[in-house]
Amino acid sequence: MSILVTGGAGYVGSHTVAELLAHGEEVIVLDNLRTGHTGAVLASAFYQGDIRDEALLDQIFTNHDIEAVIHFAASSLVGESVQMPLKYYDNNVGSAQKLLAAMEKHGVKKIVFSSTAATYGEPKRVPIQEDDPTEPTSPYGETKLAIEKMLKWCDVAYGIKSVSLRYFNVAGAHPDGKIGEDHQPESHLIPIVLQVALGQREHIAIFGDDFPTEDGTCIRDYIHVMDLAQAHYLAVEHLRKGGATEVFNLGNGSGFSVKQVIEKAREVTGHPIPVKVAERRAGDPAILIASNEKAKRVLGWKPQHEDLGTIIESAWKWHSAHPNGYAGEGSEAK
Repeated sequence: MSILVTGGAGYVGSHTVAELLAHGEEVIVLDNLRTGHTGAVLASAFYQGDIRDEALLDQIFTNHDIEAVIHFAASSLVGESVQMPLKYYDNNVGSAQKLLAAMEKHGVKKIVFSSTAATYGEPKRVPIQEDDPTEPTSPYGETKLAIEKMLKWCDVAYGIKSVSLRYFNVAGAHPDGKIGEDHQPESHLIPIVLQVALGQREHIAIFGDDFPTEDGTCIRDYIHVMDLAQAHYLAVEHLRKGGATEVFNLGNGSGFSVKQVIEKAREVTGHPIPVKVAERRAGDPAILIASNEKAKRVLGWKPQHEDLGTIIESAWKWHSAHPNGYAGEGSEAK
């Protein structure tokens, strides 16, 4: 039997495929390559297409004996979602609806869903726990929360069991350097800092240095992408063992400030990494840290790469070897 990974040519998806293959799983990838890359596709069975294409989904579920689905495919830029909410509802919620309909039709009863800490909005307490209020401040977060609720009702109606994984700040790359992070445009702090070290940017902008934190900059919970990938495998195992539909936070349970990330990147790269302070961005919370106790307790998950230096070193290994991302290898980078 096999596992279908939608969005398996993307950043987290490709690393999860690598983890599944390391456990001997048979993997099928579906990706439209709008933000994914052919160079990141590790599975032997790859379908390029839109997840909303019902005929394509029928073909995949008919051609393969699929036991479970891991669903990454989504639009994921918070700022863009505010400007284009209908695009996000169509692509994120609409895609999930089509996928779940195909699963119900073909009798597939297990799905792991790539959710987000954006479902919480402004946190009411730190560390954030799974039963804290969910009040998203963007259409992106709203669409992910809507899918979580859809999954709950699909369990009630069809017996489709699900695990929704709410990520915090994902970073790093595969330890052998074969795959890594390549977004166009890039919006994540660590790869942007490393672009400065590579000479692709003149400086890094700090959006606000007057937050109520020790050094005045935002604090975030950074999780290594391979720890995240391991959690997806464990989530599939949870469902295989008859586990109930659940929601889990995925983070290290500790936080680092923007200035701490920049200073650690200076150590790792040996580059001075100039800084300029800019205005705060609207809606940026001072501190976002996950409680990961539930994932540890229920899934048996434990992050293996909690050290910030280790996370940045793996990212630097990828970015320094692939300064132009996958485009430098002649694969698509869209």
